[in-house]
Amino acid sequence: MAGKRHRGWRTFLTNKYLKDKEKNFVEYDPEYPVKYAIFITEEEWVAFVAQRRDENFKKVSATNRERASNPTYAYKKGRLGYARLEEKILDETKSDATSLPPHVLWKEARVGKDGTVRDDVQHIYDECETLSQSISTAEDQENRSVLSRALNVPEYPGRVRGKGHGCTPTSLYKNPRRRNPSNQEVMETLQALQAQVLQLQKDNERYRCMEKCSSQLKETSEKASINCQNKFPEGISSCQLYLSSPTYRLVGKGKVHNTSGDLLHHRPLPDGHLKVSVDVVLDKDALLPIPDIVSETTLLRDAIGSFVAWPLDLIFIDDETPTKPASKDKGILRHNESVASQKEVFAQGSQQLSQKIGSRQKNKRDLPVKYLPKKGAFVPRYQISLETLVDSSDMATAGAIRLLDMEEDIFGYSCTETIGKEDLEHIFRHQELGVGVIHTYIRFLYDNFMRGNDQLSNRFRFVSSSLVNKALICREPDSCREYLVKRFMASSTNNLYLWPYNSGCHWLLLAIDPLKEVVYFLNSIDGEWTNYPDMKQLVDTSIKVFRSQRQARVPRTKSSNITWIKVQCPLQRNGIDCGYFVMRFMREIINMNQIEIPITYFDEYKCAHYTRLQLEQIKEELCQYFIEKRLISI
Repeated sequence: MAGKRHRGWRTFLTNKYLKDKEKNFVEYDPEYPVKYAIFITEEEWVAFVAQRRDENFKKVSATNRERASNPTYAYKKGRLGYARLEEKILDETKSDATSLPPHVLWKEARVGKDGTVRDDVQHIYDECETLSQSISTAEDQENRSVLSRALNVPEYPGRVRGKGHGCTPTSLYKNPRRRNPSNQEVMETLQALQAQVLQLQKDNERYRCMEKCSSQLKETSEKASINCQNKFPEGISSCQLYLSSPTYRLVGKGKVHNTSGDLLHHRPLPDGHLKVSVDVVLDKDALLPIPDIVSETTLLRDAIGSFVAWPLDLIFIDDETPTKPASKDKGILRHNESVASQKEVFAQGSQQLSQKIGSRQKNKRDLPVKYLPKKGAFVPRYQISLETLVDSSDMATAGAIRLLDMEEDIFGYSCTETIGKEDLEHIFRHQELGVGVIHTYIRFLYDNFMRGNDQLSNRFRFVSSSLVNKALICREPDSCREYLVKRFMASSTNNLYLWPYNSGCHWLLLAIDPLKEVVYFLNSIDGEWTNYPDMKQLVDTSIKVFRSQRQARVPRTKSSNITWIKVQCPLQRNGIDCGYFVMRFMREIINMNQIEIPITYFDEYKCAHYTRLQLEQIKEELCQYFIEKRLISI
């Protein structure tokens, strides 16, 4: 309204002081209107006169005057404005609506007293009806509304065509005002973009050598025969994965699946290749022999927990004398567990240990140094006993596996975890851990801390690393999000979800409180969550979907902000301890029985680095659990 009054005031001054009776501009300089000196200074008056006498202004003014005198679609309601016309129509139709669409009101404003509608007006109205069926409400809220599109005219900000004076897009559509981002948000966005640029540069370098790798793989595939599968034991076997380019080297460990008619992602395997599941990555920059086109996975570290095709001549079974894997019925399931006392189990392991050490005294070279502890040093007795049991059982042969039932309460679904000889070797030799070991320790925490304790079992829950990991987030983000949302929907009160996340070659821990929308980030290498954009986006999206499904009301200031907290947890000093750190993090969080994790970590466990003894205690618990569950029998 103020703008309209100001334009009318300037027009009044022009007609009174700058034009004669015939509405032509006078040649002489008009006198300064002294009576309006309180509003206009002499300098402002000189500038106003010069602006009104400018030829460009006169040209634009004449054009607008001519257009206003002969409009294409004339308004026929006299002094009845859009607002009163809209109120009149709603009253006559006794409608419950509070407003009319702009194109409907625009048409009614151009209906004469006789009630006839011009053909061109009806044509615009019909086109608006057609466009409204295909354009969303969000698009209609933009500057180019349905009516503007049908009229094919430019739209001006701050008004809504067909709604009359004073109606703005904000008042009509109730659009919230956009808040300028804070300095912290700008810096976080900048860091995320910088991380993406670095990743794109690395990917660009990798793609340059992909053609070379593809040509070498083609030669290998043509030379290799599918009959070579006979050199691998039938079934599932632990294996080592090699690459021959640019150098011949060991890049990872996993399990080879030698089964007739096996498919890879519903497609036949290429000739000269076998299906391999990746457990551990030793070369974080290693490329996959055959990139996964569907998920756009090119790096070996992004395939942890999933299946890939690997050339036969670059797969090596861990044992030189492969044998058939143990049948599944040898795995000790939960409902078949023995009720024999733990003392009897440990006595068998101790007896085998004494025989083993006695036979080794003749050749001390075969005895690992860790089995000859100094006086007063820590003795990993459960590790020694378990290794003795493994060497004396069928687990000593390649391909032997054990099955461990995972109840529905642990991950939200029932499943069976596979434990192979290689998984146990990783524990004995303090090497990188696979998902099977991490999940087994979660089962240990559930059995020894949470089972029968309603307070802990209702407060802490776990997220499966097999269903949500780096490879699946890239390949099947929708299924990962659905699993997380379903897991969160099981919350009736505040729960803390512990999620061991593998980024490809590194384990870290996320502790998620979906109701408070807080994510605790525990990384033993002191990295930031912005270094894992895919993981962060998945968590944020899942929490927002969870918020929507439970119809929670969140303040506007927080509607797009989910709190991420970097916990100053103990840090590792090498490149292999991340899995052991994650297991200890979970144990300490459950032991403290607190939903909120202090930023500086718990005072009871605060330290700069875990000692080797603290990590050995975690391994001892794992080995003791294997023995107690009688997963390894002689």
